[in-house]
Amino acid sequence: MKNGFSVSALVMLSALLGACSSDGAAGRAPKGPVGGTIVVSAAADADAIVPPLTMSLQGKQVVDQMFDNLADIGRALNTVGDAGFTPRLSDRWIWASDSMSVSFHINPRARWHDGAPVRAEDVRYTFALVKDTSLASPLSSNLDNVDSVTVVDSLTARVWFHQRTPDAFFKAASPVAILPAHLLKTVSPASLRESAFARAPVGSGRFRFAAWDRGARIVLQADSGNYRGRPNADRVIWLVAADYPAAAVRFLGGNADFLENVKPEYVSQVKAKGGDVLVSPGSLDYGYVAFNLRNARNTGPHPVLGDRETRRALVMAIDRAALVRSVFDTLGLVAHGPATRILATSDTTLGIPYDPQQASNTLDSLGWRRGSDGMRFRGKTPLAFSLMVPSSSAIRMKVAVVLQEQWRKAGANVRIEPLELNAFGSRMDSRKFEALLNGWHIDPTPSSVREEWASSEIRDGGYNATSYRNPAFDAVIDSAIREMDPVRSAALYRRGYRILTDDAPAMWLYELRNAQGVSKRIHTTGIRPDAWWASLADWSVVQPGR
Repeated sequence: MKNGFSVSALVMLSALLGACSSDGAAGRAPKGPVGGTIVVSAAADADAIVPPLTMSLQGKQVVDQMFDNLADIGRALNTVGDAGFTPRLSDRWIWASDSMSVSFHINPRARWHDGAPVRAEDVRYTFALVKDTSLASPLSSNLDNVDSVTVVDSLTARVWFHQRTPDAFFKAASPVAILPAHLLKTVSPASLRESAFARAPVGSGRFRFAAWDRGARIVLQADSGNYRGRPNADRVIWLVAADYPAAAVRFLGGNADFLENVKPEYVSQVKAKGGDVLVSPGSLDYGYVAFNLRNARNTGPHPVLGDRETRRALVMAIDRAALVRSVFDTLGLVAHGPATRILATSDTTLGIPYDPQQASNTLDSLGWRRGSDGMRFRGKTPLAFSLMVPSSSAIRMKVAVVLQEQWRKAGANVRIEPLELNAFGSRMDSRKFEALLNGWHIDPTPSSVREEWASSEIRDGGYNATSYRNPAFDAVIDSAIREMDPVRSAALYRRGYRILTDDAPAMWLYELRNAQGVSKRIHTTGIRPDAWWASLADWSVVQPGR
């Protein structure tokens, strides 16, 4: 139902709000005041709340509270080896002497929210599920280097790797949340998305599922006997707004405690209302235009975007620095490729420079001639394409208008195609678009560049939506992933980034300096640059009630 809770959701919510603990021993005592509700104002709904199927940030915020991984990356975001990782379901791990396997010991106090103990078989089952091609999980590439998982005993799962890589531990321990085999082993991977579990998931995290009223709210309830300790707040509610302005108004009106993205024009209003604005020096979030290199029938190159030199000219025609200043003010930075500045491998010398005259000369040389209306044609083929944009994102809609105008001056006729978020995601997944304006949250490991741009990811469930294929890029990135020396590895990654940006399957536009709005009644415990919600269970309501 779109408006109001269904009867079954109300019954479930009442039961969960009245529950005092999960089965199993209680965890550590909460740090800080206990009680109250934290309300997050969200500009879009989750796409899915089952970890291997979740693609949206809204979905990830929710599933990361309900499900645990084996170990979590620390605040330093180190992905080389296992230094700085925090135990989650695994309370300790032991490497084999040749580093070709690692044994994860499961915390014996860990319980699923239905009371069943978490076991090593859950790890084996989850890894097999994520790798199953019929599930088409966007997480599957994280496990490309995992050969198999064996159950040593009921509490020990041994993960075997194909080869030694610097981020082997990160890929196995952090991105993949573990699922309950006892509840899912009879569900076929292909039907998981439509299963009863997908509507009311059972995890092992510090919050448990309470209700999901699609398009309106998601409610999580504290798991008061959790093995990692009871959350400070009794519950967390994501209130879903129709768009960003509505989400911002809800927060400014005092009907929510947290706004995950404070745009420049709202900063003064948040402060005037007595809220805090927390600004990060950088983030793992960037915005970009992706060009589909294939035609609509996927039978050959796109008549416009399939040509490398035409794409380069289209990128050259855009003044990205002016765009970022006008849209983001000081909360945005010009992006220079698929690695944001907080990654050690980033390179701000990359990118095709803004040069409208050279862009015009290039298009002329390629046979794109201007007509009487200023628009270009090559023979009977117009220099034209549609730009798909999620209608729920006012920022991306604004960026799209700026791009459309700058491309018009270059002679390209670009039609903006706004779509509801789920339709946008579906079209992106099925590669049924010409160009799209997307926001991306990358993993902290540089090897994640392979997930979106390698030739192997042109598949169902793969992130390579542009169908970009360059064997030289693939070879350099594969070498970077295998290289154990950090300096040589970084140099290889940068070489791969240069190949990619020079080929222009995408135009990287902006990086975000994330700014969050927090009400005075909420005490946070710090914002991690890759995920503001990482320590949400430790946040406190310092002034319970309204």
